Amino acid sequence: KQWYQRRVRENKPCDDDYARCGFIATDSLPSDVDANYGHIAMTYVALCSLLILGDDLSRVDRDSVINGLKCLQLKTGAYQCIALGSESDARFVYCAACISSILQDWRGMDKDRATEFLMESQSYEGGFAQNVGREAHGGSTFCSIAALTLMNKLDDLPRQRRNDLLRWCLQRQQTGFNGRPNKPMDTCYSFWLGASLKLLGAQDFVNQDANFSFLMTTQDRYIGGFSKWAGYMPDVLHSYFGIAGMHVISNEVEIHPALNISMRAFRHWQDNIATTAV
Repeated sequence: KQWYQRRVRENKPCDDDYARCGFIATDSLPSDVDANYGHIAMTYVALCSLLILGDDLSRVDRDSVINGLKCLQLKTGAYQCIALGSESDARFVYCAACISSILQDWRGMDKDRATEFLMESQSYEGGFAQNVGREAHGGSTFCSIAALTLMNKLDDLPRQRRNDLLRWCLQRQQTGFNGRPNKPMDTCYSFWLGASLKLLGAQDFVNQDANFSFLMTTQDRYIGGFSKWAGYMPDVLHSYFGIAGMHVISNEVEIHPALNISMRAFRHWQDNIATTAV
């Protein structure tokens, strides 16, 4: 817990030193190094990790985190990940929504602009792209659906567009899931698309047995863990999403599909931190 707590940068206004607030990835860099900025994804992961560890978030400098978050939102409604400047897309809108939800403080997000950005990023295919005018993708579709859910904006999606989204998500399953048409199946999309379908209330349409069979082909029988594809080396990311992808639909291990944490961690947040339900 202390390892994460030490990584919150002190609060500075947006026009002062590019608003370095938030959690940084590591303390291996000297504090005066210009690259040592809070990062929106690191802040999201740090807060989730603290919840998993049973922390009450009382030592988190909430004002610093929220003020830093506010400085990362662009006029388009999207977020960049770091105040130095970076790409801006649905991934970081999702991180911002999770941070705001966990801290129960939405001052760092203009929800209307963020919603407009995400709605405009839904492609003609039905899924969501990382940015306006790009190809729909399983990862950005999850980020968009989850962010809209956390902002209580998912119901703003018109019925026909919601149906198009549902069809596109369901079409991603072969045995496992792929992230785009004409792409190979990949372990991590079992979560990205499985969680998306659960948030849409369509989890019963998933062929769980087929997905489980695919995931078992990507598990390493000797050293454990899951890989991206069968026969490849396992890694931490695909091991997590392989396990999460199995359970987000089946509920054998309960997972909060929007925040991407266990329900045990979510209930800890609910019982000890939250003042209103998410």
